[in-house]
Amino acid sequence: MLKVIINDNFKSMKWEIVFFSEKVSKETMKFPKGILADFLHIAEMIESFGSSLGMPYTRAMGGGLFEIRTKGKEGIGRSLFCTVKDQKVIILHSFVKKTNKTPKQDLEIARKRLKEVQ
Repeated sequence: MLKVIINDNFKSMKWEIVFFSEKVSKETMKFPKGILADFLHIAEMIESFGSSLGMPYTRAMGGGLFEIRTKGKEGIGRSLFCTVKDQKVIILHSFVKKTNKTPKQDLEIARKRLKEVQ
C-alpha cells in the first residue's frame, strides 16, 4: 500500500494579485462585461495555481513581462503583469486589443512600470 503525505503548507500557498496603481485597477475593471468575466476567472486560477498557467491563459512576453489573455464576445483584452517574491502578481497595464499584435505603446507602458517595481 502506498501512503501519500500531503504537505499542509501546500494548501495555504496562495498567490496574490495586486494592481500597479488605482488607474490600472480602473482600466482593468472597465473591461467589457465578457472580457472582464474571463479576466476574473483567470485571476482566480492564478491565485490558486500560480502565474505559470501557460497558453491559452497566460504567456511570457520576455524580460520578466507576462500577459493574461482574456476573451469575450466583445473582443480580446490583455493585462500585462510581472511576478515578485512572496507569490505576488502585479498587473502593470490592461487594455482591449484592437490588432493582432500587441501594440508597441502598450508594451512600453508595461515595461516602464516593470522597471519601477523591480
